[in-house]
Amino acid sequence: MSLTTPRLSPDWPRHVKTPGSYDWERSAVKWLRELVPARYAGYPALLRHPVLLARHAHLQVQQEVRVARTALQTARADLPALGLHEAAIEHTIKMYAAELTQLQHLARGVRAVAEALAAQSPSLRR
Repeated sequence: MSLTTPRLSPDWPRHVKTPGSYDWERSAVKWLRELVPARYAGYPALLRHPVLLARHAHLQVQQEVRVARTALQTARADLPALGLHEAAIEHTIKMYAAELTQLQHLARGVRAVAEALAAQSPSLRR
């Protein structure tokens, strides 16, 4: 039995226990469920197969990255037409930029968790 702890990526979610530790998969599922719309919580396939939940969470976060990127790229052109003052537009641009950074970090965390789940579950073809 190894006494070393697996080295985790800096993007590993702090709410998810280390792979292989007691109850780590449950902590991963709990964290991943927070990333998908609530209506998906009742789908049995996502509940039975955490790797499917991770896949869906990855797709969800990637879509959010695209939305934030589009919002950031179009803010200067679109927001003045809404009657917003320059200060509000600048604040909104900073908000979108910060959100994009957070979402990209989150996407890397989801990818790390998905890879760990897949490595633990080699027999997913049931």
